[in-house]
Order: sequence, then C-alpha cells, then structure tokens
Amino acid sequence: MPFIESKITVKVSEEKRETIKARLGQEISLIGKSENFLMVGFEDDYCLYMAGNKLEKGAYVAVRIYGGASSDAYDKLTGAICRIFEEELDIPARNVYVSYIGTKDWGWNGGNF
Repeated sequence: MPFIESKITVKVSEEKRETIKARLGQEISLIGKSENFLMVGFEDDYCLYMAGNKLEKGAYVAVRIYGGASSDAYDKLTGAICRIFEEELDIPARNVYVSYIGTKDWGWNGGNF
C-alpha cells in the first residue's frame, strides 16, 4: 500500500507524469512493494526553499508505506527516485529530499489491513 507524493518546483507535463509514475512503479519493488497497490500524487509548480534560498529546480518526495523496509532498501529507492527526477525533470539529486513514513495501520476498501 505505498503512496509516493511529490512536491515539485517545476511544471510537469502529463506525459512526464505518466513516465515518472511508470518508473516509480518499477522501482517500488526495491522496498519489497508492488505497483499493484501503488498510488502516486504530484503537486507541481510548488514553492520550495532550501537553506534559506528559493529552489528553481527541486523536489520533496514522501514515500508512505504499510509496514516498513530496511535502511538499505530505502537507500536504494532514494537513489532511484533522485535518478528519475534528474533524468525526467532536470532536477539535481542534491535538490531532492526523500522521506519515508511507515505505518502499521492502513485502510482501504472499507477496512484496515
């Protein structure tokens, strides 16, 4: 039940959203999850500041998952996410922050897992 939410400083076309969504769907397996239940959300043209300076190109990505994963798995997914945002949106990896939020309670379809 992963959800990947991105706040991105640049405008993202529908074509790029589809490409990024597909690539994230492939890489989610790095933390032992499947694209079958993956939800992805985008907020583009978002104002972000880092170290007191406005970022022209930057992103904050939150990955929420049911359960958890190892630090090594999270590290691999962070690398993949940074690579995707750099290759697809020209956002340098140094301007991409990724956080992970695991939960033991996750609801879907009228009930909880």
